[in-house]
Amino acid sequence: MAARSDTPVLDTLAAMTVDSIERCGVDGRTLVLTRLAALAAMDAPAISYLAHVDPALKANLTATHITEALGITIALAEAEAEAMAEAEARSRSNPSAGGEPSKRRGAPRTRPPAAVNARR
Repeated sequence: MAARSDTPVLDTLAAMTVDSIERCGVDGRTLVLTRLAALAAMDAPAISYLAHVDPALKANLTATHITEALGITIALAEAEAEAMAEAEARSRSNPSAGGEPSKRRGAPRTRPPAAVNARR
């Protein structure tokens, strides 16, 4: 019988991560760096990164490798955010080019009058 752990959920997630590395066709280093980049892109909570510590160590990744990979991820995210902000600014300055405000990405959604009246 396996020993009880103080962190069973975290242990299960770590075991799943190690298993996924062993089963996929990508080398461990690439997979762990990709998963860490995905966590950063999703603005995942810090606890999410803990499940990747053991796999990162097993893949011989150092803090330098991880820092460089996350730095690239952050740079790409900033460039994407800037491009999205510029596109939104252009569509707001020229509404006819962007279509109806409710159909543009990121535009506030409005309720039809019937739905508003039904809630009262």
